Amino acid sequence: MGAPELRIIGLGGLPDVKPGDDVAALICEAAERQGTPPAAGDVLIVTQKIVSKAEGRVVDLAEVEPGAEALRLAEETEKDPRLVELILRESRRIVRQAGPVLITETRHGFVCANAGIDASNVGEGYVALLPEDPDRSASGIRAVLRERTGLEVPVIISDTFGRPWREGHTNVAVGVAGMEAFVDYVGQTDPYGYELRVSTLAVADELAAAAELVMGKLSGVPVAIVRGYEYPKGCGTARDIVRPPERDLFR
Repeated sequence: MGAPELRIIGLGGLPDVKPGDDVAALICEAAERQGTPPAAGDVLIVTQKIVSKAEGRVVDLAEVEPGAEALRLAEETEKDPRLVELILRESRRIVRQAGPVLITETRHGFVCANAGIDASNVGEGYVALLPEDPDRSASGIRAVLRERTGLEVPVIISDTFGRPWREGHTNVAVGVAGMEAFVDYVGQTDPYGYELRVSTLAVADELAAAAELVMGKLSGVPVAIVRGYEYPKGCGTARDIVRPPERDLFR
């Protein structure tokens, strides 16, 4: 039996996405033009930014009126108070603020910088918020892909997060549909006879991170197809990846 092999195909050629656009249809059309249409067994990775754009989750900062708390935090962090106001609106709580760093827990339960709000690739004076429900967004894209192609293709919506204890950023799954978010090896035995007790791999995050290698931040490639990975079938969500408070030793 040969060694496993993956292929990750970046999908370019999508137009600048506007509110109301059908992201799944744009992906199918771009994939056909590129000669790499989705195939059975593929996993589709879609950047959060184009999903947020299509869902109208882009805000003109000129229309944001900061409140007292936003003005106070803006002075401490040296951020635009309008941006801070949006961060507060999108957050359940502030996890940590130190100098210019503002870490919050979003309404989805994600712990990340600035509630996941990003000013890149949306135009000057605008920022993009995370989708209201990224799992639902992934499910919607998957449903259209099924209608157009007849394929049951899992969809992962990805975004770039920082990491505690490690420098740099990596892509993670913020939305999942059509597969489990994990592969669980607990109870299985390794080749030396050792029974695995805690080996649960967050494969949705791993696929999102791998896809970033062909997507990049400046290349205009907002979608990737992962081909050759035997993904765990099931009905997982990105919510499954969020560690509950009672199991989180660092809250």
